[in-house]
Amino acid sequence: MLGKLFLYMQYPFVQYALIVGMLIALCSSLLGVTLVLKRFSFIGDGLSHVAFGVMAIAGVLKMTNDMMLIIPVTILSAIILLRTGRNTMIKGDAAIAMISVGALAFGYLIMNVFSTSANLSGDVCSTLFGSTSILTLTKKEVLLCTVLSIMVVIIFILYYNKIFAVTFDEKFSKATGVNADRYNLLIAIMISIIIVLAMNLVGSLLISALVIFPAISAMHLFRSFKTVTICSATISMICAFLGMVISILAGTPVGSTVVAVNALAFMICYLLGFITGGSRK
Repeated sequence: MLGKLFLYMQYPFVQYALIVGMLIALCSSLLGVTLVLKRFSFIGDGLSHVAFGVMAIAGVLKMTNDMMLIIPVTILSAIILLRTGRNTMIKGDAAIAMISVGALAFGYLIMNVFSTSANLSGDVCSTLFGSTSILTLTKKEVLLCTVLSIMVVIIFILYYNKIFAVTFDEKFSKATGVNADRYNLLIAIMISIIIVLAMNLVGSLLISALVIFPAISAMHLFRSFKTVTICSATISMICAFLGMVISILAGTPVGSTVVAVNALAFMICYLLGFITGGSRK
């Protein structure tokens, strides 16, 4: 088994997949803690469906670089969700459901009506569940993913204190002079970028798992925001690495394998938290 693994590690496409996968896992876990605490976990699910719909449009337009369309539209959708979520007429969860289902339906409709592919079901399955796309990345895509992921990590570190303040008490943050709207917008932009990148790893239907599972797992072991964030990032990167390695060796779909490993990690953390709950810090 180890010999087979070392053999696969020599291939560039496997190296690319591991690099991008672990960077995406890192970024999604950092922002995941904030989204879970703000009770806005499913924004990742809604935005991933928007990205799916835009990807379908980009495919119809035969764009060589669909990221140029997907990222701006996903960011715009995240801003709309933020604004709409404060509307007394349309609550945040309802807004996410409307945009999510609508974008998914229109995307699939467009792919069917204007499809030029001989294997439409295969393309849809790959986009929704990330079955093989992470293993077909080009050097340019790897570079773009790496640059965007590093930017997200740097921004999170630089504005950590502000994000922390906005996460726990937005009203108090505003009272102390923090421009909460600006940092909420920054969070929305970062999660939009991560959602678009994560589609290559787990597909648009499973992205929420990368956001939610590591954060919830870490919260069963620790209580402080900083410690939970570090633990969440560690769990997420380990699960992404193990999931991709298992997928490559066993020939299972990458996205669902990564999510399954995250689910197993959650169960382990839940049990550890239950056993050592009194000593959490």
